[in-house]
Amino acid sequence: MNTFEILPKDDGFQDYGTVCAANESRFTASHYSEPLTAFTVGWKDRENIESLLNFLAPMIPVSRRFEFKVANNNEAFLSETDDIRSIGSAFKRIEFIGTSVISKTFNKGLTIRVDHDDVAGDDWRERYVQLLLQRLYRNELRRAISALEANAQTSAPGDQYIWSDESNPDADIRSELEAATDITGVRPNRIIIGEAAWDIRANSYDAQNNAGANRAAGLTLEELACKLFVDEIRVINARYQNTATSKSAVLGNSIYAFFANNETMKDEPANIKRFVTPADGSSFRVYIEEHSKFSDITVEHYSNIVITSTTGIRKLTVSATEPVTK
Repeated sequence: MNTFEILPKDDGFQDYGTVCAANESRFTASHYSEPLTAFTVGWKDRENIESLLNFLAPMIPVSRRFEFKVANNNEAFLSETDDIRSIGSAFKRIEFIGTSVISKTFNKGLTIRVDHDDVAGDDWRERYVQLLLQRLYRNELRRAISALEANAQTSAPGDQYIWSDESNPDADIRSELEAATDITGVRPNRIIIGEAAWDIRANSYDAQNNAGANRAAGLTLEELACKLFVDEIRVINARYQNTATSKSAVLGNSIYAFFANNETMKDEPANIKRFVTPADGSSFRVYIEEHSKFSDITVEHYSNIVITSTTGIRKLTVSATEPVTK
C-alpha cells in the first residue's frame, strides 16, 4: 500500500478550496453546526464506501478510552453441558478470557476553506460536507485494508498466484480458506476482491473451453460465496488520487479472506473491528467558521481500526500470464 497523503496542518492561512488536516485546537462550541452534523446522519454515500468500510471493519461504539480483549479463537469452540439452572440459583456465568488491551479512539478530521464568490445555491455547505465525508471514509477504508495487509498470510508459492487459462482460481481461494480454518478452527466468512483480481479471475475462466470454467465464469458474487462456503464476497473498485496526475485502486490485484460480523460485540472474537466514539447521535461532528469573504468547514470524528485477532487472515496476490498455446 502507498503511504497516506500528507496534508498541510490547518493554521488558518490555507488557500481557498484547499483540504487540510483539521486542527482540534481551533474547534470551539460557537463553531459547531448542529444542522450540518444532523446532515451527516441521513447522508447516503453514492460511492458506497461506508458500506464497504463496515464490511471490512464493523463499527463498534465505544467511549474515547476503552478496553477490549484480543480475541482468543478457542472461545469460539467452548461449549457447556452445565447450562441448566437449578431452582433458586443463577445461570452459569461466562467470560471472555482474551488478553485485555487499553486503547483509545483517535481524533480525525479535515477542513476546507470555501470562498463565498465560488458558492452557488443554498446547499453549498452540505455539498462541501459531503466531499469531506467521502474523503474521510476513503481514508478509513485504506486504513482497514492496510491493517489486513500487515497481518495477512498466504500459501502462494513466491507469495503470488499466477492465473492463466489452465488455472482454477476458485480452488486457490478455497485452499487459503482451508489453511485459515486449519489454524484457527474458524473458516473466514468474508472475502474482498480487488477489481483487478476479479478481472484476472474472469479472464482465466473465459479463456478455458470447458463446462466447469464456463459455469465458474458466470457465477454471481452470491453464488460464488455459496460455493466457497462464506457469508459474503465484495469486489472493491474504489480509487484514490495517488499522484497529481494518476489514481490508484484501493485494493488492486489482491484478495483478502477474514472473519468479521456486523453484530459483533466489543470483546467478541473477530479479526478486525472499527471502534468509533459517537456524539450527538452521529459518528461525525461538523464545524463551520464564518468570515466575511470565506468559510472554513471542518468534519471530524473519533475512531480506531484494530486487528483484534491476527490469526486466520489470508491474502491472495494474483497476476495473469499469457495464454498457453495448445
